[in-house]
Amino acid sequence: GCARDWDGLTCWPRATFGEVVKIPCPQFFEEFTNTHGKTFLSLFCFLQRNCTQEEHWSEPFPPYTVACGFDEGSSKGPEDQKSYYSAFWRVYTAGYAASVTSLVTALIVFAAFRKFHCTRNYIHMHLFVSFILRAIAVFTKDAVLFADETMDHCLMSTVACKAAVAFFQFSILANFFWLLIEGIYLQTLLLLTFVSNKQFVWWFIFTGWGAPAAVLFAWVLTRIHQQNTGCWDDDENGVVLWIIKGPILITVLINFIIFINVIRILVHKLKSQEGGGSHSSHFVRLAKSTLLLIPLFGVHYIVFAFFPESTGLEARLYIELGLGSFQGFVVALLYCFSNAEVQTELKKQLCKWQYQEYLTFTHKQGTLSRENSPVNYVTQLSLLEKISPKRKTSGYHNGVTTV
Repeated sequence: GCARDWDGLTCWPRATFGEVVKIPCPQFFEEFTNTHGKTFLSLFCFLQRNCTQEEHWSEPFPPYTVACGFDEGSSKGPEDQKSYYSAFWRVYTAGYAASVTSLVTALIVFAAFRKFHCTRNYIHMHLFVSFILRAIAVFTKDAVLFADETMDHCLMSTVACKAAVAFFQFSILANFFWLLIEGIYLQTLLLLTFVSNKQFVWWFIFTGWGAPAAVLFAWVLTRIHQQNTGCWDDDENGVVLWIIKGPILITVLINFIIFINVIRILVHKLKSQEGGGSHSSHFVRLAKSTLLLIPLFGVHYIVFAFFPESTGLEARLYIELGLGSFQGFVVALLYCFSNAEVQTELKKQLCKWQYQEYLTFTHKQGTLSRENSPVNYVTQLSLLEKISPKRKTSGYHNGVTTV
């Protein structure tokens, strides 16, 4: 029969001699066709290939251009799409690189100063780690799956590539759960006048890392027993898809509700302070608070959270991948580098280092000046005269002559 075959666009399963294999059009054709669904409801939404007598695959029929509704005269062909996604890859790679650099620096700052060792910053640090893991997972997945354009995706089913995809799914889940924990903790601080730090921190850590690990474990088991195909990066069926997507949608929805509630609390507090300032100044403060909370809560994910994957794909890419890649950088900027307390502590440490450098410099200068002093030269000469061998010998000879 005919072996499994990758034709550069889709994977054809193994077939026996004379068998006609029928598969649906790849879903990515919806991204640059003008039909967006109409084609896939028509009669020409499937491709067929025949395993010939010579045990070779025939050409796909109908052709991809006919079966998948692609117009060769359209302005956005596969090559245009390839160029577009290549440029977009550069954007989100730069975004994740900037995020990792800033987040690692922020982690070092929070870990180096004991003053910042508190529950609030511990939660921030775990969120930073989740963003770092997410960026590393994206880089790893790109390196394993898309580094080689000639790679046969039909035969690619190694443990390494499956582990890379599983790690990617875990990092996404952990990031969304820690965004949710940030939202819950902020709302708790606003609603309660006294919060027991030890009471919440371990529950937050257990939830932030334990829940994603449990979801990933269920996803891996389901993948192994129900859809153990390829590198686990192909289109998933309903059950496998919702094991990952379900918890993410729940965290996004809860965080959006918390975001609305936090804005309501801020509005109430600003209204109670209206006597101390103009209405416009309060509005500006509210607007700034709202804009700052959007990346901290991941509110931008709500835009496409409950729509199918193919809906508004380009806008989804800009919001979830383009802006999302810089989210870690913005979070580090707001939680660490723009924090007045952090800036004050860094300035103190910088002044301390400069003062220590000054003391070291003055100490060296003082040592050099003492070594080069004329008094020091006189002292050294007198010492040399006292211990000089010539002086001792001449004294001996003088004694002999006298006798």
